[in-house]
Amino acid sequence: MAPRELLLGSFRAALAAADPLQIVGAHLPAPPRGRTLVLGAGKAAAAMASAVETHWPSNAPIEGLVITRYGHGVPTRRIRVVEAGHPVPDESGQLAAREILELARTLGEDDLLLALVSGGGSSLLALPVAEVSMADLKAVTRALLASGAPIQDMNTVRKHLSAIQGGRLAAATRASVHALVISDVTGDDPTHIASGPCAPDPTTYADAIAVLARYGVDPPASIRGYLERGARGQFEETPKPGDALFKRIDNRVIATAHQSLLAAARFFEANGIAPVILGDSVTGESSEVAKVFAAIAREARVHGHPMRPPLALISGGETTVTVHGDGRGGRCSEFLLSLAIELGGLEGVWALACDTDGIDGSEDNAGAIVTPDTLARSAGDAKQRLAKNDGYGFFSGLGDLVVTGPTRTNVNDYRVILLP
Repeated sequence: MAPRELLLGSFRAALAAADPLQIVGAHLPAPPRGRTLVLGAGKAAAAMASAVETHWPSNAPIEGLVITRYGHGVPTRRIRVVEAGHPVPDESGQLAAREILELARTLGEDDLLLALVSGGGSSLLALPVAEVSMADLKAVTRALLASGAPIQDMNTVRKHLSAIQGGRLAAATRASVHALVISDVTGDDPTHIASGPCAPDPTTYADAIAVLARYGVDPPASIRGYLERGARGQFEETPKPGDALFKRIDNRVIATAHQSLLAAARFFEANGIAPVILGDSVTGESSEVAKVFAAIAREARVHGHPMRPPLALISGGETTVTVHGDGRGGRCSEFLLSLAIELGGLEGVWALACDTDGIDGSEDNAGAIVTPDTLARSAGDAKQRLAKNDGYGFFSGLGDLVVTGPTRTNVNDYRVILLP
């Protein structure tokens, strides 16, 4: 199999391991004595809802509402799907999130809230507190996205501006809650996935203020004032670990980056290539992480350490991009452009980096591919493109973008450096 097909085949294997249609059925609870209400948000929410409908007993009533990103919906029969804005929230998500909160409040002790939670839910399940407008929430979200803040820190702020996240959805209902969670964060802690609508929140208003200061984000006055009053105790905190309400909540992580990396590893083994998993929780600035990975690849290609080729160096996690230029591109294309520069045309090294949701940043590609002759085929402007954060433009010009369309799942980034 040619190197390009090996890279793409391994990505498909990673996606299959996180496909809601394949994994949700095994984790469904038994129907309750009362009602079953399905509520959720995330890039995988529509596919998860479809899987629930497929596997739920035909004689058991079920209804619900989930929110997913524009273009990520699928046909459903009993669970309504609403599409909304991501990564910047919008009014469609706000209206649907308000309805979700109101529906949760209608449930009683004999009922079941089946929550479907996946990456992207932080912006899709956007219901700001009354003191904060949607316009101001959008503004602070854009600033955080451009600041290079990791998702955990971004969510610390968003939880404390939300009427539904940070455990507040679970707190709004008297029903038992069974949350099925597809993880898009390093560490797979439900509190960080979609800002943890059904999970306890260990962070505080003071932590949110500290995040904004750490990344130089100057929020709108309404947000600064609200957080400062919250830190003084004028607003109720999010539900914390140890709160009695979580005795009736089951947060179950059903898909992770590590599971997808293992699936990719099995694919390479089946094709006679030794896989080495470098970690499922790689974080840091995309361009800097690429420098480290390029050094590992060079050591393996030139000196045979940690293993001799044929070899596949596999990793997952979520890097960040601090935006300095005006180019197009996400963290995967940024990583690859920096990697190509560091490799300098080293013979026999290929690479792929793709976001498993099919969208690298805000573009129409999942990621891209680096070949041994990437730099030779370029116009010699790789460093200038990197300075502009224009990985999309660079790889588009070479015809090396990977375009999948929405995958309707999300277990973070998938990266592989192949030494065939």
